[in-house]
Amino acid sequence: MADTASSHLSIGEVLALLLDEFPDVTISKIRFLESQGLINPERTPSGYRKFHDDDVDLLRCVLREQRENFLPLKVIKERLDTGEIDPTSEIQRPRGIANVSPASDDADDAPDESMSSANHPAGGRDARRPATPPAPATPPSSPAATALDDTTSIPMQPGVRLDAAELAAMAGISDEQLKQLASYGLVVTDSNGSYDEDALEIARVAKRFLDLGVDARHLRGWRVAADREAGLFEQIIQPLVRQRNPQASERAVAQLTELETLGGQMRSALMRTLLRQHLDT
Repeated sequence: MADTASSHLSIGEVLALLLDEFPDVTISKIRFLESQGLINPERTPSGYRKFHDDDVDLLRCVLREQRENFLPLKVIKERLDTGEIDPTSEIQRPRGIANVSPASDDADDAPDESMSSANHPAGGRDARRPATPPAPATPPSSPAATALDDTTSIPMQPGVRLDAAELAAMAGISDEQLKQLASYGLVVTDSNGSYDEDALEIARVAKRFLDLGVDARHLRGWRVAADREAGLFEQIIQPLVRQRNPQASERAVAQLTELETLGGQMRSALMRTLLRQHLDT
C-alpha cells in the first residue's frame, strides 16, 4: 500500500468493510478490541485513528475466532502474540462499503474528511469509496414525522460528531433553543466540544416537546430522573467492572443493556397507569 494521506481508512470505513461478514459489529466493538490490545491502529499527530489493510485483516481474524471458535479475547491475543493464529492467512475479505452511507463518517476520521450536516458532498472522500446512491424516500409514519423536513430526518450513524450549528440544523431548533437545552444539561458535548448521535436524538425529541408547549426548563426533570437511574445501574454492574477482564466487561455491557430496556418498559407502564383516565376515552 502506498504511504499517502488517503491510503488509510477511518473507523467508519473499517466498519463498512466488516458489516457484510459481521453484521453485529459496531464502532464501539472496534474501539473495545483496541482497548484490549487486540489491534493497535496508527494515530495521527492530532490523535485520529488510521487503519490500514493489515489492521482490517487482524480485525477480521479476531472476529472470526470469536464467532467460529468461541475463543475469549485473552486467548486470541495470546495466540496472535505467539504466532499460533496468523491473520495474514485469512481468506480474502468481501468489500462492504455499501453498508454505510456517506453520512457515516465518524469522530476518528481526519478533519478534512468530515461532512456538513446540511449537505453531503462526495469531494475529498477516499477514492476507494464508491458513491452510494440515495435511499428511496420513506413516507412518514406519524404526524410528528411530517413536521420534520429532509434535514431534520437525516439519520446519524454512531461515531459521527457535529458542531452546534450542525446539531441545531439537523434537529430543527434555533441556536437559542439549543443554548437552553444545554443550560439544563439535556444536550452535552464531548471533550472536543462536539455533539454525538445521542445529543441529536435528545435535541430532536426536545423539539417535539417544545412544539407542544413544554418549556426547556421542564425537560430538566427527565435529565434528573435519568441521572438517578444511571447511577443505580452503575452500582449494579460495578462488581463486574471491577474484575477488569474482557469476559466480565462483556457481561457488564449485556446487563446494562437489559437494565436500560427494563427501565424503559417500567417508565412506559407507570406512565400509562398514571394517565389512564385521560387515555381511556
